[in-house]
Amino acid sequence: MEHRSQAERDAVTVEIGFAVLTGALLAGAAFVAVCAPAFLMASGGGVGPGLLLAATVVAGLVFVGRVVDVLWRFGRRATEREVDGRVPVLPDQPSQPGRTSPDS
Repeated sequence: MEHRSQAERDAVTVEIGFAVLTGALLAGAAFVAVCAPAFLMASGGGVGPGLLLAATVVAGLVFVGRVVDVLWRFGRRATEREVDGRVPVLPDQPSQPGRTSPDS
């Protein structure tokens, strides 16, 4: 097990915080999206327990999916940088936006 620098530990901490925050926001939006039709069409009866359970399950899946996606991408990005101890070389970009390079 190799030791990580403070910058690497900070990057992991920030990435985890970003994953949890965006996951919570997307889960809240998913919960509201599932419950919104019932709120709009409810005639004073409110939202049924089955719909609340479904909204909670969808929100939980969205949260877990977002956290896993963000952290998976972060892990892959960190691994790709460490190949042969070099940063991967990116292709040349055109000198002006909207134009292709002469060899393409």
